[in-house]
Amino acid sequence: MGFFEKLKKGLAKTRDKIFDTIFGEDRITDEFYEELEDAMIIADMGVTTTTKLIARLKEGIKRDKLKTCEETRTLLMELIADIMRPETPFLTAKRNVILIVGVNGVGKTTSIGKLAYYYSSQGIKPIMAAGDTFRAAAAEQLTIWSERAGCPIIKHGEGADPAAVVFDTIASFKARNLDLLICDTAGRLHNKKNLMNELNKIRRVIDRELPDVNCEVLLVLDATTGQNAIAQAKTFAETCGLTGIIITKLDGTAKGGVAVAVREELGIPVRFIGVGEGIDDMQPFDADEFARALINPTED
Repeated sequence: MGFFEKLKKGLAKTRDKIFDTIFGEDRITDEFYEELEDAMIIADMGVTTTTKLIARLKEGIKRDKLKTCEETRTLLMELIADIMRPETPFLTAKRNVILIVGVNGVGKTTSIGKLAYYYSSQGIKPIMAAGDTFRAAAAEQLTIWSERAGCPIIKHGEGADPAAVVFDTIASFKARNLDLLICDTAGRLHNKKNLMNELNKIRRVIDRELPDVNCEVLLVLDATTGQNAIAQAKTFAETCGLTGIIITKLDGTAKGGVAVAVREELGIPVRFIGVGEGIDDMQPFDADEFARALINPTED
């Protein structure tokens, strides 16, 4: 099964249960707009994003002289793809660092493993830094994923200084002449000041030791949490200077619209998307494929 088919299957709960019945209507009526608005909110696009999309949809319908609800499906796909399309490509530099942040339970560890596997398969040489030294067994779990991905890992004991782990990983990164350093971080939000201080310390080490290497900060969000994912993104954006989002667990939710809400409301691009448990079930985000999988009929 290709990745688009996995994505389409993953978003089936959102598409089949929410959108397909609406576009099955014939004429465009006020009731159609009301039902579409309700569907978007149920899919966790949020009120703000839904209002903007409906307004743009009405403008496009008037401009293109559309007559049926089915004709508006393609237009809505185009509008969603336009929202979701990043302004810039990801990791265009020769050597890069990715800081991975997110609360516990969102799939941070598995996302790191899948990222390492993806980049390894592209001929890019990664290394992992087990920087979440506060959660019991975090380093051990990440080690399992490093073995699956065939990626080296640097780790210290539980409770160690995360910046020290990153420092040692950078030394190995340089010595082995690797291309990508992926850093795990502590998954907590209960004390934003401590989190920010910890991440700032890590960033200072990276900036000092790798001054010419591009650094990205990706937040892992669990799609099944719906609007709570937006609240998490806002908090991390305030403290961490996010440059992108990883959306996980889209295969287990009818709330796939949350990805649109995060992008529209916060302006942070989705960089990767996960639609399964396999090591190859995370791929770079494609706005057009996402819009098609979210809105297109299942028989297409």
